[in-house]
Amino acid sequence: MAQVTIQINAKPYLVGCEDGQEQRLIELAETVDRQVRQVHSEVGALGETRLLLMGALLLADELGELKARLSAEASSAASLQRSMVEIEGRAADALNRAAERIENLAGEAPPAGLR
Repeated sequence: MAQVTIQINAKPYLVGCEDGQEQRLIELAETVDRQVRQVHSEVGALGETRLLLMGALLLADELGELKARLSAEASSAASLQRSMVEIEGRAADALNRAAERIENLAGEAPPAGLR
């Protein structure tokens, strides 16, 4: 198990992670640090625990909004998929009808003047 020292609001924290995940942990910590610094700049000194709590709540809110948007997009994509299948079915039916007409016309005797 690897250990990484991350910085949140200029304070070091030693955190363990799986081997090979160190860079990902550092990137996540940078995201949390930006959020905490933003809260600190907007609200001022809250104390470390409250500052981290507010940062985490704002990140959770952002995550919730992104999940809702993703769900809406997935629903929209599913609806478009259903429409596409329906349109493809209609197109196939139209092609089948056209092929039948062509076969029927090909099977008819030519008009008397064209013989």
